Amino acid sequence: MASSYVFLVPPDGQREDTRTIRDGFSWLAFLFPWIWLLAHRLWLHAIIAFALQAIGGVLTEEPGFGPAGMALAFGVNLFVGFEGQNFRIRSLASRGWREEAAIGASSIDLAEEIYFSNIETGADFKVPEWNQTSSPQTRPGHSTSLGLFGFDGGRK
Repeated sequence: MASSYVFLVPPDGQREDTRTIRDGFSWLAFLFPWIWLLAHRLWLHAIIAFALQAIGGVLTEEPGFGPAGMALAFGVNLFVGFEGQNFRIRSLASRGWREEAAIGASSIDLAEEIYFSNIETGADFKVPEWNQTSSPQTRPGHSTSLGLFGFDGGRK
């Protein structure tokens, strides 16, 4: 199953310090929400998660409010599990980091290989010029494809 990885470049533009964050559900964030948030230096988010879980704990002790307290605590866990990585990305973006790319890959190693292979190395490569001839088979709108859209982007 492929995941999406977001690549963030620091404000100074140094590619060596690029951060890769998997955009998706985090089990550690789900199981330990405010601890996970503290570990990633998301102080305000951690305080809010802790406060909501504390309120949920107090509600479970009150007669008749037990299910509401458990639902609140579980909701916090679920929310941080799904949105925790997005909190990290937004926090870095607010400090000047730039989202450079989002790559779908089966592993972080493959995503980094794809990302870093697309960065210019400074080498001067000459691209060959292809001879384009206009024949009835190559005119825009007359190309063959298996989907609904042709190679030129038009609808069949």
